Amino acid sequence: MAATLTKHERNLAAIIHASTFSKYIIPFGNFILPLILWTANKKELSFVDHNGKQALNFQISMLLYAILVGLISIPFFIGFLPELFDGNFFGFERLSDYNNLDIHINSDNFRLGRWLWPAGITGLLQAGLIVINVVYTILATIRTNEGQYFEYPFTIKFIK
Repeated sequence: MAATLTKHERNLAAIIHASTFSKYIIPFGNFILPLILWTANKKELSFVDHNGKQALNFQISMLLYAILVGLISIPFFIGFLPELFDGNFFGFERLSDYNNLDIHINSDNFRLGRWLWPAGITGLLQAGLIVINVVYTILATIRTNEGQYFEYPFTIKFIK
């Protein structure tokens, strides 16, 4: 397969995958740069067409998954809001008790725990999505530079 592909095709496909890292510098760069490179070369080069579709579909899928994980956490924060406006939540009523300084942590009165768990879990899921994105993008860049057709896992085919 690699013998029929030119070095230019392989490099261009690898650059399309690697250009998704531009999101760390340019907002939505993970969509803009691959889209520009793909649309400029999709008619002439079928290998570039395939890899451009794969890269864009994967980035759109990762964005959708990140939004879904964020939406999952919203009900936990909404349920937490009434307690936030309770005057006793932050302990402001005890500010005048400077003479009775007592540092005691009571785990039964730790109200942050109710929303800290869902926030922590969704944060770990978001971090997992970032790791998946980075690992598979690097893998796709390497494989396409070697001339292999790469298919991302967990991808919804938006562009066919």
